[in-house]
Parts: sequence; C-alpha cells; structure tokens
Amino acid sequence: MKAIMSAAAVVGVIASLLLLGMIFGVVKADTVHLVEGYMPMQMIFELAIFVAGFTGLSYMLNSMGMAIPRFWQGIGFVAFILFYLKSRVYPPIPFSVRAMYGTVTMVAVFMWMSSNEEDWKKFRQPILNVMDAATPKLKLIRTLFLIAIPVALWGFSYQSFVPQGAGADVDEPIELRTVHPAPPASTKVHGKTFVLQTSQNPYRVNPEGKYDQEYSNKLIVEQAMGRLMQANANPWDEKAEGYLKNVREGGEIFFQNCHFCHGDNLNGRGLHAFAFNPIPANFTDPGTIAQLQETFIFWRVSKGGLGLPREGFPWASVMPPWEQHLTTDEIWKVVLFEYWHTGYYPRTWD
Repeated sequence: MKAIMSAAAVVGVIASLLLLGMIFGVVKADTVHLVEGYMPMQMIFELAIFVAGFTGLSYMLNSMGMAIPRFWQGIGFVAFILFYLKSRVYPPIPFSVRAMYGTVTMVAVFMWMSSNEEDWKKFRQPILNVMDAATPKLKLIRTLFLIAIPVALWGFSYQSFVPQGAGADVDEPIELRTVHPAPPASTKVHGKTFVLQTSQNPYRVNPEGKYDQEYSNKLIVEQAMGRLMQANANPWDEKAEGYLKNVREGGEIFFQNCHFCHGDNLNGRGLHAFAFNPIPANFTDPGTIAQLQETFIFWRVSKGGLGLPREGFPWASVMPPWEQHLTTDEIWKVVLFEYWHTGYYPRTWD
C-alpha cells in the first residue's frame, strides 16, 4: 500500500508541476494539449491523476507525521478544481458553468469528508472553533469573517451589474441582440471549409445513398397528435439502415452530450438549463430550427457561443464550440436527429 501511495504522490506532484508550468509559461503551453473530440474523457483522466496524487501525498505526509488537517484538504481540493477548470480548459468555460461544476465538487468533497464520523469531526472542528471563539485569536478571526463575507457578497453583486470594459457607461446598447445572427459565408471545421449555401448534410440520404430531403421529410416525427414516430420510421429498430440509422446515432450523441441543457424532449428545459441566461434554445419551438437552414445549425453547433458575431452579444450563448469535442460526422448526425425528433425539416437557401 505504501509503495502504491508513494507512486501516486510522485505522479500527482509531477502532474501538478507540469500543469502550473504550462499555465505560467515555464514550459510550452501545448506540452500536453487537449485533443479535439476527446476533451471530456481527457479531462476526466487528468482529474483522476490529480485525485490519486492528492490521495497519495496526503497518505505520505500523514505517515511522516506532517498530516494536513482534513478541513484544509477539502478547501485545497475545491480550490484546485476551480483553478483547473479556469486555467486548463480552452476555449474558456463560462463562469456559470464553472460555478455549477464547483458546486458539484463541493458536494463531492462534503460527502467524502462526512463518509465516516472521525473524518467528519476533524473537518468541522476548525469551523466550530471559529464560531465558539474561545480565544482572542479565534474571536478576531470570527469578527473578520463576519465583516468579510457581507463585503465579498456585496462586491460580487456589484461586479455582476456594473458595466465592464474601458469607457463603459450605463447607456443602453446601440444594437439590440439578434437571436439568430447572420451566418458567415463559410466556416472551417476540423480543417475543412464548408460553404453554407452549398453544403449539405451527408447523412440526409435515401436508400440509394443520395442526398434526398424529400425522402427524409416523410420519415420525421408526426406532429399531428403530439410527437409520435411513424410506424415505418423507428430509428431504434435493429433493422434500421441509412437515414434512420444515422438519426439513431445522432440521438445517442445528443443524449450523451446535449440533453443536459436542451432537455430530453429538446425543449430547452434540461437539468442545467436554468443555470444560464438566456436559457438553452427550445428546438420544439417553431421559431428556432424550423426557421433555419441545416448548415446554419451545423455552424452554430460547431462554433458555439464563442463563435457568434458581434450582434449575438452581450448575452451570448454559453454553448461550447462542439468542434472541440465532436467529429464533423458526429455534429452532422446530431443536427439530423434534432430535426427528426422535433418533426421539423430544415429550410433551404432557395
């Protein structure tokens, strides 16, 4: 056990030094770069290494009689996760998403610290000591906290509302935000350029393998009585081929990555939806994808909120640029599924 913990501690220290070196420019920033299409799994793997490192280092220090108090272990781990999310991930994660992940981390740390009575007592003891203020030093710390917490909350609230940037004022913006901003003439995804007016979804095909929107329109979900699959158009049928098979694969990708925000029914009411302002798009609304070309959706999904033009701000979408996480084929299939599931078909450029 000691050998395993020692190895974990060494790996954790090396990984932490490498991370700090990349962030502060001591070593090249792309020494360990995030791989497009595999970023989520890579992040989980990296965090697993850091968790193992933290565990091994804590074990080694404890065995040498230099144990770090449980309270500071928890605080340090939460601070490290927040620092990792802010500094390691590019494109940057919006603050609202970091806050959500931070909350999940704090819940996990709380569950870890309260997993047994002994650890829970060690974790809460410093908090109880400050609240009891049995000594002048602790009384001073308690007083500082009682002053600092309201001041910090006031500062955070103030910074959330005050206009930011040089020359900022409180005048209303000259331009109103455009929900569906004008797309560029072309977009580059994974090194390939797509001309939006001429590109087509390569998976919207008929049984002969040719692009055929009229064929796919006959197989979309029926809207007459709710949203019901047509009898001969079940993508989850084991025998489904061609267009319907592509829809199924797009649905699998959607429910692995997108439904947390856009919802199981694609209505913009996912688990995380109300953590954002504005909330995610409601694809079942006839004012969203039903009014847009398929290549427009492909561009928006690929580039995310960061890829929006100026008229999409200041309340830009928090959607990440999915080209950083998905392949080109996967993005096309997700778009295909979204149209199928909602019962809409994409507009054409004609």
